[in-house]
Amino acid sequence: MRLIQFLMPLSGMLLLSIPFAIAAQTFSSHNTRFSLETVAGGLEHPWSLAFLPDGSMLVTERAGRLRVIKSGRLLPQAIEGLPSLAVSGQGGLLDVVPHPEFADNKTLFLSYAHRSSQGMTTRVARGIFEGERLKDVSTIFEALPRSSTSRHFGGRMAFDASGYLYISVGDRGEMDRAQDTRDDAGGVHRITLNGEPAPGNPGLDDPSINDTFFTWGNRNIQGMTLHPETGELWTHEHGPRGGDEINILSSGTNYGWPEITYGIGYSGLPITLHTEKEGMAQPLHYWDPSIAPSGMAFYTGSEFPQWQGSLFVGALKLRKLVRLEIENGQVMEEEDLLTSLNERIRDVRAGPDGSLWLLTDSSKGKVYRVVPAQ
Repeated sequence: MRLIQFLMPLSGMLLLSIPFAIAAQTFSSHNTRFSLETVAGGLEHPWSLAFLPDGSMLVTERAGRLRVIKSGRLLPQAIEGLPSLAVSGQGGLLDVVPHPEFADNKTLFLSYAHRSSQGMTTRVARGIFEGERLKDVSTIFEALPRSSTSRHFGGRMAFDASGYLYISVGDRGEMDRAQDTRDDAGGVHRITLNGEPAPGNPGLDDPSINDTFFTWGNRNIQGMTLHPETGELWTHEHGPRGGDEINILSSGTNYGWPEITYGIGYSGLPITLHTEKEGMAQPLHYWDPSIAPSGMAFYTGSEFPQWQGSLFVGALKLRKLVRLEIENGQVMEEEDLLTSLNERIRDVRAGPDGSLWLLTDSSKGKVYRVVPAQ
């Protein structure tokens, strides 16, 4: 069974009846023409987009607000009841992911930065979305130890077909932490819906590895999605100056940062002389120079037959949308889209209406819908 059949309840049924705002711009791909519709604007650094079964959408603003788009309109009032969070540097309110059975239990999961007297960290909370607020909010994951830095929080999340939650945590700008498997920074964690280590995690049988770890040696993952047919977890992560990576994650795998990388330091000096080492995975694909990737989605809709199976990645630094043609788990072709838009693409989602959805990262960020050109 294709995994997309399992995922349909996560996103709801159809959004086709929503009267979206029409402020369209037309662009070209080498195999199709498409329009970009502005659905909402005026968002303060929007970070994540999620679809709900009733056709509405949720948008996080890094400044600490959770917003609702309903019937094609951004509601003015932010959702109340969010957990206490810190907005500093790259930190704030990050990802929002509905429970796989949201239609029945109304449960949401939020990732965010949190501050205490010991410093800042990445947290995940669970709450019940009722009316215009979150209720019964509780913390189910906290990356330790904390740090004084305000960067590389990671924060992307995804559910697999077994209902386990994956959470990325960046190296917090302290690169050597990514190789310390007793330190939660610099990897991906897999937990149950109650925050317990997921069965089969590599650290459950190894006291040298924290028991929620799924992978480590990851610098700062801000793109995460499941392959619609294989169910494998695909991610991308920021490199330093070059060396952004796409990886297919495998349990207990070390992805090498900072022992191996195809990038160099921001100073221009090498971080390491190695691009490969025994026991460390090679990326499926990498970018040099860096595009600063964020957001990631496979396209499985019917609106763009030419894009079926393509992987879409947003780019912050190089301000574009990247389309990758995938064949047998390999990148066969790369195409840059929306280069003339000149906007930082923060999130990319495949909507249940067959469209592709984008968020732009700015103080007046937007929600865009990609549709076929008329």
